[in-house]
Amino acid sequence: MEHRKPYFFVGIGGSGMMPLAMILAGQGARVSGSDRSLDSGRLPAKFDDLAKRGVSLFPQDGSGVSGGQTVVASAAIEAIVADMVAAEAAGCERMTRAELLAGLFNAAPLSIGVAGTSGKSTVTGMIGWILHACGRDPTVMNGAVMKNFASPDAPFASALVGAGEAFVSEVDESDGSIALYWPKVAVLNNVSLDHKSLAELRDLFGAFAAKAATIVVNVGDAESAALAMGLDRVRCITFAVEGAADLVARNLAPEAYAIGFDLEFAGQTHRVRLGVPGRHNVANALAAVGAAMAAGVSLGEAVRAIHGFAGLKRRFELVGEAGGVAVIDDFGHNPDKIAATIDTLRAFPGRLLLLFQPHGYGPLKVMRAELAAMFAAKLAADDLLVMPDPVYHGGTTSREVTSADIVADVAAAGRRAVHIPERAAASAYLVAEARPGDRIVVMGARDDTLSGLAAEITKRLEH
Repeated sequence: MEHRKPYFFVGIGGSGMMPLAMILAGQGARVSGSDRSLDSGRLPAKFDDLAKRGVSLFPQDGSGVSGGQTVVASAAIEAIVADMVAAEAAGCERMTRAELLAGLFNAAPLSIGVAGTSGKSTVTGMIGWILHACGRDPTVMNGAVMKNFASPDAPFASALVGAGEAFVSEVDESDGSIALYWPKVAVLNNVSLDHKSLAELRDLFGAFAAKAATIVVNVGDAESAALAMGLDRVRCITFAVEGAADLVARNLAPEAYAIGFDLEFAGQTHRVRLGVPGRHNVANALAAVGAAMAAGVSLGEAVRAIHGFAGLKRRFELVGEAGGVAVIDDFGHNPDKIAATIDTLRAFPGRLLLLFQPHGYGPLKVMRAELAAMFAAKLAADDLLVMPDPVYHGGTTSREVTSADIVADVAAAGRRAVHIPERAAASAYLVAEARPGDRIVVMGARDDTLSGLAAEITKRLEH
């Protein structure tokens, strides 16, 4: 794709913005941007990484915006932000993050789009690693740091810029922008409640899948299976964990931080050991193998490659162990993601001490009943849930449902749950509660500082 104008990213440090800026810079475009986290001195290493890639950084005060730029902003950026006011005054071309990404994606000869309420980043990382390991040199757009591609010189490897035909990207349903993408290969991992109603999600995911030449679909997920019924079977590669499908996983052998299984396809059986744990990651691996096969990789090559998948940052990541207590950093933020993490941990002994920071007041309102029911069903009598207030980065928002409401609902169901508004106090409470054999899990999205919190908890446990 030809880049005629320089780009200015408003909110360049965001999980969806940073990898897109990396890709553009890697393709030779002129990229600059601003971020309120940069202005406040939060996460300086992230912005140092961008600067090393040739990205120019400015305060979010309008000073970096000039005529002739294409100004890119995520949906979270409000019109009153100084950079947006300056862009309006300068008559800059405007694009949303999703519009720009969709343009790059749709122009690729082999566009592979990963959709689903849960597991998008992991499946995207798995596909990217398989294609890379098999010499396909893909471009990969992810919302999380891919450990396989991270290094001391590039610690924030949430993107990969390749010269091959494949462009692999997760696609977002939360803002409806999934409708902009035209995939050659569509992956449909699962459909469950998160930002939108199930009725809306069915329409969005169904329309996305219907555009593709090949659809890789999880028929082990009830909602995805129902959508698959309306798709052309000849264009589908189905997968399921211990079910009936083209790609099937059987004989699961869980480990604390890994899992083994038999992968069956067309009369072949391959034994697989993933370096990431949980039944949900077995499903993710089937999705990735199916997508790689749709891209022309043989089953044998895909299986050999996925053994080397190292996982993603903040996806069931063991931060450390101290005093007999394990600390895990996890992206869980909706009922299905959190339940998958709890189920994975529950396969092994030990109490669960959860610090769950919701990723916004809006999602809490949508998910209140389902979150409370999930925690009530999944937590054991001696487990503990501690919830600080939701992440908030400014702007206007309705606070109809709060962390205190979720805690009250969970406590009313007979489970141990505490609301501690300040996150530092919430983490201190968990450390004081911890005893040998416990697992502390820091959970939440849209806040990169949670990783630092998990590391701080580990250090406190050492003393």
